[in-house]
Amino acid sequence: MHVRLLGTGAADGWPNPWCSCASCSDARARGESRRQTSVLVDDAVLLDLSPALPPGGVSLAGVHTILVTHAHPDHCAPFALLWRHWVAADRPLTIAGPAPVLAECRPWLAPDAPVELVVVEPGCTLRLRGYDVRVLPADHEVPAVLYDVTGPDGTRLLYATDTGPLPEAAVEAVRGAAFDVVLLEQTFGDRLDHGTQHLDLATFPAQLARLRAAGAVTDGTDVVAVHLSHHNPPAGLLAGRLAEHGARVLPDGAELQIDPARRSATV
Repeated sequence: MHVRLLGTGAADGWPNPWCSCASCSDARARGESRRQTSVLVDDAVLLDLSPALPPGGVSLAGVHTILVTHAHPDHCAPFALLWRHWVAADRPLTIAGPAPVLAECRPWLAPDAPVELVVVEPGCTLRLRGYDVRVLPADHEVPAVLYDVTGPDGTRLLYATDTGPLPEAAVEAVRGAAFDVVLLEQTFGDRLDHGTQHLDLATFPAQLARLRAAGAVTDGTDVVAVHLSHHNPPAGLLAGRLAEHGARVLPDGAELQIDPARRSATV
């Protein structure tokens, strides 16, 4: 499995273009910016439909499946489907997500477009062109899901954004999964009074501990924090703090090549 991080930022990216806080100023000084979170698997499966263009001219021409977590516009930007329609109107595509996601996408599709819309709910399983997808519950303010994706080579990825502390049903569903890669959101950093259904630097380590206790995260799992915002410390400091919990911070465009023989991930 090849995993490319198209974006690792929260809804407003990082730096927020309207903000001059220490974290945003540091990011600007280093010339680093983060798009809204989205991930490309094997150039074939797109996780979340971002409003941002992919980094570095990455092509989405080979994508046959889009898995959308929820209908918030940083994760479901259906106008991006127009870009595809203009050049690939005759290519089949599957879009899966909660019902509100499909309601957002439907008006942007031509009546005769070969696009299959698949409603998913927690507990669903899908078989999509060699990929096994399990749909897990999220804790979010709108209908939202997480995705457990197993590739044709048997490697396995957990895409877990946006969510607060993981529902018990989600943890039980991945018990013993021994994921190769876990992409877990960490939006609010040291801001612990946010009152939202997202994770921060207190709840993120706690979720990792739960996943480790369930055997979903092992010593061979590459844990990468995504959906990062300027509420976090500057990236260098954040990387050190997450490393204490066995997690990494990677830039937009980073690639993970997972070797199924070794069941480990490398950049």
